Amino acid sequence: MIKVLLADDQALIRAGFRALLEAEDDLEVVGEAADGRQAVELAVRHRPQVALVDIQMPVMDGIEATRRIAADESLAGVHVVMLTNYGVDEYVLDALRAGAAGFLLKDTDPADLLSGIRVAARGDALLSPTITRRLMDEFVMRAPASQVTDLDPLTRREREVLSLVGRGLSNDEIAAHMVISPFTAKTHVSRAMVKLGARDRAQLVVIAYESGLVSKRSSSVNRVPPSGVSPR
Repeated sequence: MIKVLLADDQALIRAGFRALLEAEDDLEVVGEAADGRQAVELAVRHRPQVALVDIQMPVMDGIEATRRIAADESLAGVHVVMLTNYGVDEYVLDALRAGAAGFLLKDTDPADLLSGIRVAARGDALLSPTITRRLMDEFVMRAPASQVTDLDPLTRREREVLSLVGRGLSNDEIAAHMVISPFTAKTHVSRAMVKLGARDRAQLVVIAYESGLVSKRSSSVNRVPPSGVSPR
């Protein structure tokens, strides 16, 4: 059973999500929070696998709540998925830096929302290729990198994989692009996460942006048609 925490200051939205989730045999809503502080408290109390957290909330916003959840080692199993009304807004990159596993639109198709929760529960980043490209185009390329991550620990192969993760490719797509097996692609991604101290795949995306490894010139690659709502 996947335990889910809902955090949104609008009771109607929480009720709609609860009704949708509790109709599924493998999903259980373990708590509802109306602000970020409550979200952190309920995360500590219930230890959900997934926390759906609205970005803009009173008392404490979703980004700060995410930062506190990600910083608590006892909550390492809690995967925060940010909820937003926009495809990409000014807070998304901050949310990923804070430790969010990804984000979903509030008007996402119900089937995609349910699939996205299951993706996040597995520990995979909920960053669709389309959203990743828009994130890069609309934010990362507007300003110089705020910090530079040392990529020296990575092998040449791992750097190549990191650049493809930053462009939004799934493991299967990386495997096809590099002509390697999906298992090998996954291994390279996992090793890059360990070497760079990345909490999850979403953090690798941020590192790829901030290190300059992904540039506007290299943002387009030949893709295998994606399946599902998130790269795996």
